[in-house]
Amino acid sequence: MRTLFYVLQKEFIQVRRDKVMLRMIIMLPIVQMLVLVYASTYDLKNVNIFLVDKDMSSTSRQLASKIDASPFFTINNTSFNPEEGENEILNNRDDMVLVIQKGFERDLMREDKAKLQLLVNAIDGQSAQIGYFYAASVIGDFNKHIIAEWKGLPDFKPPYQINTPSRFWYNSELEYKWYMAPGVLALLVTLIGLNLSSTSLVKEKEQGTIEQLNVTPIKKIQFLAGKLIPFVVIALFDLSFGLFLARMVFNLPIVGNLGLVFSFGVLYLIGILGLGLFVSTVANTQQQVMFVTFFFMMIFILMSGIFTPVESMPQWAQLIDQANPVYHFMRVLRMVILKGSHFEDLIHEFVALCILGITFLTLALKRYRKTA
Repeated sequence: MRTLFYVLQKEFIQVRRDKVMLRMIIMLPIVQMLVLVYASTYDLKNVNIFLVDKDMSSTSRQLASKIDASPFFTINNTSFNPEEGENEILNNRDDMVLVIQKGFERDLMREDKAKLQLLVNAIDGQSAQIGYFYAASVIGDFNKHIIAEWKGLPDFKPPYQINTPSRFWYNSELEYKWYMAPGVLALLVTLIGLNLSSTSLVKEKEQGTIEQLNVTPIKKIQFLAGKLIPFVVIALFDLSFGLFLARMVFNLPIVGNLGLVFSFGVLYLIGILGLGLFVSTVANTQQQVMFVTFFFMMIFILMSGIFTPVESMPQWAQLIDQANPVYHFMRVLRMVILKGSHFEDLIHEFVALCILGITFLTLALKRYRKTA
């Protein structure tokens, strides 16, 4: 224990002397929580519409006013030529083109139906689908009210109807920031743990101090533990700081037990830091470490479920994702913080993180050779 204490003392002194690392430890959670949580959202708040009104009737103008009054849409430009609207979409200046054909009001009055054309920029399929749904909802609501008004039944209600009120569990207001904040926290801990642990051993190689450590009576397990424990402390500090920011800035409701969050955090960090140490035993320079960690981070992030549900992925991808520690830890954070899940609800994640942690640490121990 005394030997391990001196190794830990050495590592903390090195962290304190590294000004860049100290800035990263403080600034990274602030930037990620205050920028990424706001930026990583599928909430659609501003859709630019190009209006082509060939009818120029009172009904078409009412429809245009109804759309423009919606908080989601803004009518940017108007014209009588649909091709101008298509050019605006091609140049990414507008998101939709609404074409109201000539005779729109006449057809609606005579035949109780009329046709509209809605052209949607679908480069971003998710935004296009949501925008189209909003537009169709506004147009359908306008259609219902205008027909009822013409029929003289503005307040008509059927004598019998079935009401189906909806209630969303765990996030009743569908606040997207509450959903994203735990995910960004998982990425924050991963970034801190993987980057710091993977560069620590390589720095010793580049500075030439690894030879001095190799000739000392420090055991291999003591040396790797001394490299791992300081970064566990630093990553847990960033996790605490990130939770504090999420609570203060986004009013994130922390429903579950924070002790469970930090317990799983320690278990998760053991695996991630073990992976980082394994990478540092393979690489010889910090540039090599950067490329390898970038490779792992891209796969971990894109398959973690932070942006798209894992359940929507192909079955083979879901099976591969079981070896992704970020996916399991992100599920733990969301389930505990938003749902108040208990340990028995997280048995699968616990077993998976234990297996991954043991695997990564074993690889690091096997790969590192303490030679004089």
